[in-house]
Amino acid sequence: MTFTPSDHIQTILKNLPMKPGVYIMRDAAGTIIYIGKAKLLRNRVRSYFNASAESSLKTLKLREQIVHIDFIIEENEIKALILEETMIKRHKPRFNISLKDDKRYPYIRVSWGDAYPKVEATRRIFQDGSRYFGPYVAMWAVQNTLQSLRKAFPYLTCDRDITGRDPRACLFYDIKLCIAPCIGAVTQAQYRDMIIELMDVLSGKSEAVVDRLTDAMNAAAEALDFEKAAALRDQLKAIEYITRQHRAVSPGLADQDVIALARDNKDAVVQILFIRNGKLIGSASRSLDNTDGAGDGEVLEAFMRGFYDEAAEIPAEVVLPQNIEEARIIERWLKDKRSGRRVTLSVPQRGDKKHLIDIARENAEETLHMLRAQWEADTVKQETALAELREALDLPRIPNRIECYDISTTQGTAIVASRVVFVQGTPAKNEYRRFNIRTVTHKGSDDFQSMREALTRRFNRWKQAFTDPTPAMPGKEDRDETWRLLPDLLIVDGGKGQLGVAVEVLTEFELLDRVPVVSLAKQFEEIYVPGMPAPHILPRRSEALYLVQRVRDEAHRYAITSHRQRRNKLGMVSQLEAIPGIGPAKRKALLKAFGNSIDAIRKATPEELTAVPGISQSNAAAIKEML
Repeated sequence: MTFTPSDHIQTILKNLPMKPGVYIMRDAAGTIIYIGKAKLLRNRVRSYFNASAESSLKTLKLREQIVHIDFIIEENEIKALILEETMIKRHKPRFNISLKDDKRYPYIRVSWGDAYPKVEATRRIFQDGSRYFGPYVAMWAVQNTLQSLRKAFPYLTCDRDITGRDPRACLFYDIKLCIAPCIGAVTQAQYRDMIIELMDVLSGKSEAVVDRLTDAMNAAAEALDFEKAAALRDQLKAIEYITRQHRAVSPGLADQDVIALARDNKDAVVQILFIRNGKLIGSASRSLDNTDGAGDGEVLEAFMRGFYDEAAEIPAEVVLPQNIEEARIIERWLKDKRSGRRVTLSVPQRGDKKHLIDIARENAEETLHMLRAQWEADTVKQETALAELREALDLPRIPNRIECYDISTTQGTAIVASRVVFVQGTPAKNEYRRFNIRTVTHKGSDDFQSMREALTRRFNRWKQAFTDPTPAMPGKEDRDETWRLLPDLLIVDGGKGQLGVAVEVLTEFELLDRVPVVSLAKQFEEIYVPGMPAPHILPRRSEALYLVQRVRDEAHRYAITSHRQRRNKLGMVSQLEAIPGIGPAKRKALLKAFGNSIDAIRKATPEELTAVPGISQSNAAAIKEML
């Protein structure tokens, strides 16, 4: 059904200017729920209400809540982008992609604008003439680096007014952690030269500094000035410690940031590698919120706007895993932030840069895996999630035992139902079970009947666990226990129809009063509860929603895995014969077109498949899914 905006919204859409700017969408309470920029405001805002928006789940959810739209005209797209990012950080609209926790990474700050620059850790960046190095993954990494830096370059840390005429230096001079410009031990020019070398080391350009210190150490040793030689040796060791973590990438690569993205259902992590002077000097990862329904390009754009808005240093090149829609605008914005020096966004297909993208992606995937593992290990979050779920769904008890069911099929072929079990918020994989559906045998799947069969067989097992007189066999007690225990919450994947089936089965077994049941609709994360006409929507950032999503996603994953395993065991003569709608004539045409190679058919695009005589779009979709 086509969405029709209110008369008020339609009036706004008709009268929006054809100029660049920022649009602000508000809900019924007047709260800002989305902020965006546009080259032409009228065209961009109207696109949210066109038929083309029907394919975006995020847009469908957003436009249902929009009751008013404000806008601010800007001179050009660059200024609109800057204003958009400023307003997003101020208002934090719920539908905008955002960096989780708005975490500020630590940097090393060199107050180069001062006569006698100091070196310190900071999380804030100011346009005050200082030089910033980083970001570092954590403050401890900054402190470790500063500790080593000071041994190599004994910079000032005191608040003295440096005149060079103080009667005596502080204790740091005696322990060789300051070169005491306060008493004139070095001149201002000598002190600043030392700080320049310090900044070179932090920038990855340590070769010249190491060569100079090595020559000086050798000269001191030849002159029998062993104390000076030892001091220079200690400086070199400190520099080596700092630069050891800077892995050489390629002399052909200068200053790049390499960005990659990892996604898993609703979670997204961006990894960024910092390469300076051909050396990998550091990396950082950021989690993002509100990415569901957004494409990878949109997520990357949102990350870049948030990250580089406060970055201390903009490299000459940003290496990306894929093209992004606003590439030219972001290049111009980054050029302005880099004081007019050109910035290039590139998408490598091979070579060293492509290899770096692969490294960044692998790190992002590992970070995403670690975040999930940390959640599973965090009993406080699990307890919070279970308590929130009980309150939100008005359950009679804490849902310590949750069972979730999902159906997987390909056009009625090899239908499999899965059951996953979560105990106290974590997967109990030894209790996962699958049901090969037997009552649905016709072409074209019947998910309702499949769910009915799965639930009926599950609760028949519950019944038999109490009535089976067979003597217990070794290990049978455990198998019986998984069926004997009733869930504190039963979740079925689907909408009202699946919920109705579950209610009927529970009623048949006289369990409706003992087993709370809900269904979870994929599209909008809506939870349907028996007897309630409107679905329940859990708060977006709640631990309860995250738990429900994980349970549902795990059931879906297990169902698909089981479905594929069953298909592989069917003993069909060929993989093509297992595909619905592909008969002998079409099979012959496919093999002829792709050189009798199943692998070639598997790798073919839908367009290449439909180019084969007799292969329709639905045939191509079935081929891609089955192969």
